[in-house]
Amino acid sequence: MTKAESPDNTDRELGLDQPITRRDFLNGVAIGIGALGSLSPAELLRTGLYPQAGADEYPPALMGLRGSHDGAFETAHRIRDGARPDTFGPATSVDSRYDLIVVGAGISGLSAAHFYRQAAGPNARILILDNHDDFGGHARRNEFTVNGKTLIGYGGTQSIDTPSRYSTVARNLLVELGIDTQAFYTAFDQEYFSRHKLSEAVFFDRETFGQDRLVPQPEEMEWAAFFAQTPLAPDVQRELVRLHTETRDYLAGMSASEKLQLLARTSYKDYLLEHVKLPPAAVAFLQTSTHDYFGVGIDAVPAGDCRGLEHPGFAGLGLDHQAGPGQGLTSRLEHDEPYIFHFPDGNATIARLLVRKMIPGVLDGSTMTDIVTARARYRMLDLPSHAVRLRLRSTVANVRHVNPSGRGDVAVTYIRDGKAFTVRAGRCVLACWHGVIPHICPELPNAQKEALKYGVKVPLLYTNVALRNWTSLSRQGVHAIGAPGSYWTRAEIDFPVSIGNYEFSRGPEEPALLFMVRTPCKPGFPARDQQRLGRAELLGTPFATLERSVRDQLARMLGPGGFDPARDIAGITVNRWSHGYAYEYNSLWDPVWPAGQSPCEIARRPRGNITIANSDAAAYAYTNAAIDQAWRAVRELRVRR
Repeated sequence: MTKAESPDNTDRELGLDQPITRRDFLNGVAIGIGALGSLSPAELLRTGLYPQAGADEYPPALMGLRGSHDGAFETAHRIRDGARPDTFGPATSVDSRYDLIVVGAGISGLSAAHFYRQAAGPNARILILDNHDDFGGHARRNEFTVNGKTLIGYGGTQSIDTPSRYSTVARNLLVELGIDTQAFYTAFDQEYFSRHKLSEAVFFDRETFGQDRLVPQPEEMEWAAFFAQTPLAPDVQRELVRLHTETRDYLAGMSASEKLQLLARTSYKDYLLEHVKLPPAAVAFLQTSTHDYFGVGIDAVPAGDCRGLEHPGFAGLGLDHQAGPGQGLTSRLEHDEPYIFHFPDGNATIARLLVRKMIPGVLDGSTMTDIVTARARYRMLDLPSHAVRLRLRSTVANVRHVNPSGRGDVAVTYIRDGKAFTVRAGRCVLACWHGVIPHICPELPNAQKEALKYGVKVPLLYTNVALRNWTSLSRQGVHAIGAPGSYWTRAEIDFPVSIGNYEFSRGPEEPALLFMVRTPCKPGFPARDQQRLGRAELLGTPFATLERSVRDQLARMLGPGGFDPARDIAGITVNRWSHGYAYEYNSLWDPVWPAGQSPCEIARRPRGNITIANSDAAAYAYTNAAIDQAWRAVRELRVRR
């Protein structure tokens, strides 16, 4: 039995009988959960079996299983498995010719439509197609109403990370959309948690550590005092204190260059075991510390990247801020900005601002503040009278040049409600993720198709739990909890942002959102295989199991503070991203390619009037990458007014 299926609390005690919206979307699949569970990881990798899923009306307010929801991927999986577009019947030709068709309504696709419109003029006819029931891609908005108060959370892309490092193109787009990043210095209450005397904490679960225990860790607490309160064995406590406090060169005798090379080719786990000489039980405590960043544990992350994230064990190496080969993240110490550039719905606001700029009537207002509480009118997205139209629940099945030479118009066939439709445009930007492109655009060269398949996106669950109050956290003096052995490895009160008419919780007696994350990796396998296996787990886990795991874990973590899941939970939205973060190259598994020869560079090559834009094209899972790649893709189309 997994931790997601804890038997200790009854359904009634956990509140599973309470009248909140919940959906078990594992319907009509050819393979059941039990069958998935009976396969070994290696067998799952060979079979590639993925169960499937269903959807509803005003998308941001839907609870239950969201993200990659029912209806969003079944058609794509059929195409992946060899179904031809004519499998869905003869395609009906719709609409008159467009200037541009964009496949994918994430930030990259919406940015591409915006850049094209800038270049071609406001009368350019643009159609944006997306397989989901909401726009924004991974920039997803979750809304709840609790005791008459609207709570807004992020179900995907979280923040504008270090805007000073954005390219000129990406920074200019933020300005064009009316985003003033300086405003967050006021909107984001950086003293909120300290003012309420709240700290971070670690939850030790009994299955992993022998007993359930929540241990707060105020900033001023010494490491020895913290570990002394944990249920870890005394020798493990001593070794972890040593790791966090000792300043020693564990690579003495090596040059700086040799050290950086070793850190790039050694996992953090092996570095701790082989060079710091930490015992396995102490290393296990740190295993999930990289989940939020990479979607895998320290067994699959280079030590150099963990050094960049300021993990312990590197203070005595004498490397200062030197970056190693292939290091994916630079040190937080090098960032000259705090991590505060966050709308209540994360970067879904960027997607909403792009839609408002291009399509009249969808969202009222004119500023970055009034957009926050504006309610989108989805019926206005796809009107014939608009130059830009956005069509949801439409899975693209085929993209091809009408002329096999790769010149002239592009024909796009998409499936909606089980029926095939075809539409034409002068140009097309494929802003969907890379892995699907070889299946929908067969005319691409084989070498490019292989490059498109190289990166395996990181699966993850982003969950928002609407709480009627958060007094149970306040009483225990915590606002964020790491849980290294639990199903959900982190839980935290949402960012304290008040902007426009939206006001963050004024205190623990008021409603708030609790954010929880899980990245379902499988230690012991190469990173990309861990992600394939994690995807199988996500698609084989019904919402009922996820809901029980949320309620049970919160009851165990917060129960000593008076938390009652049956009384205190007003709603749960699980954003399932089976294809989440873009794959970022990992120096443990990936070579250093010559300039222009990395898989993402080969994969994004244009063909005729078809170009490619998304964060996959940069192998960098950030919003600025999505914007920059959209700019490049539109420039490759050589648009003229």
